[in-house]
Order: sequence, then structure tokens, then C-alpha cells
Amino acid sequence: MENESPVRIFIADDHPLLRMGLSLAFNAKDNIEVIGESDNGFDAIEKIKVLVPDVALLDIDMPGLSGTAAIRVLRKIFPDMKILVLSTYNDDKYIREAMSAGANGYILKTANIDNLVEIIISVKEGREIFSPYLLDLGIELNLNEAKKVEYDDFGLTKREKQILACLAGGKDNKQISVSLYLSIETVKTHMKNIFRKMNTKSRLEAVMKAKQLKLID
Repeated sequence: MENESPVRIFIADDHPLLRMGLSLAFNAKDNIEVIGESDNGFDAIEKIKVLVPDVALLDIDMPGLSGTAAIRVLRKIFPDMKILVLSTYNDDKYIREAMSAGANGYILKTANIDNLVEIIISVKEGREIFSPYLLDLGIELNLNEAKKVEYDDFGLTKREKQILACLAGGKDNKQISVSLYLSIETVKTHMKNIFRKMNTKSRLEAVMKAKQLKLID
């Protein structure tokens, strides 16, 4: 593991302080290396074509050429490059646009640096990610069904809601078991019950549905 090369990333965001902060934070890590940055979509495309990073981290809202438009261009040039959106917008419209443009993930800027590094490395390695800050671009909730159960809590118990809150905080099974003083097997059993009651197939889908219906904060 020590001999593995760091993940080479490119940052495109029109806020210089954010770029500087991310660059300093990333470069302080052994497994991440910032190889370039830009403040607009046009410049980002030209630099990425030359530098060819492992992962491109793009803001969705940039002057000149938006992040979504830049993703479409980059996806045609680099069909296998990992492209992540880093955005303040937690909105279906932006998420779906990023999805259709070819993004590999949509991350909220509320993520802390350790979560962000974990997501970037996981995306680069093709691993499944469980993070409340990474919005699954493939999840499409049935909004009509959601409205029908707006005031329904799916029959979740108090303990199951506590576990959902832990999931929203990015905790894994071991961390949940420690926080709630439960065995890991008990946590797994609760997880199965949550998925069954909420008609969901993943942790991320359950968290997103719970948040949309305001079952958790």
C-alpha cells in the first residue's frame, strides 16, 4: 500500500479560497495529489486534456462554461476518466443534469476533507461508497409514492430511526454498534428491517428517502 501512487486530481471551481483550501488539504495527504486547477469550464477542459488526472473535481456552477457542459465535453474525450461534481446545490435538477452529462458522482460541499478523500479514492478504485455527502446519481425516488407516505414513518421503531440517523452521519456497522451499544449482528438485523419497511435496497437510498420525508435531519 505504501508504494501506491497518490490519486492525481484536478480541481475546477470559481472560488479561489475554496480551491486554495482544498489544494492545501489534499496535498497534506499522502494518497492525494493536486496536479492542476481552474476557475472556469473552458480553461478546465484545456488543462485536463494536457494533465489527464485520475479524477476531475468540478463545481457545477462556473462562469463561461458550466460544470455540466464541461463534463459532457470531457466525457467524450475521456470516456473512462472519473469525474466528480462538488456542489452546494442539493437539488434533483442539478443532480439529474450531472448524471445525464456523465458524472461519476455528485458530492455536497458540506463534506469534510476526510470524507471527500475517501469518496475520491473509492471512486478511483471503483469501490462502492456509503456516504451521506455523495448523492447517488442513479437513485430516482418515486415522488408520487413519496407524497402519499409524507406523514408515514414506515412503521420504523425508535431504534431503527436511531440507526438511520447514524447512517446519515456516515457511520458503518461497527461504529453504529459502538454508538448504540449493540452487537454488529443486531445492527445488521435492524438494517434488513429498515430496507424491508422502506422498500429500499441500499443504505444511501434509505438515508435519502428518510431525509426527503423528514424522518431524520
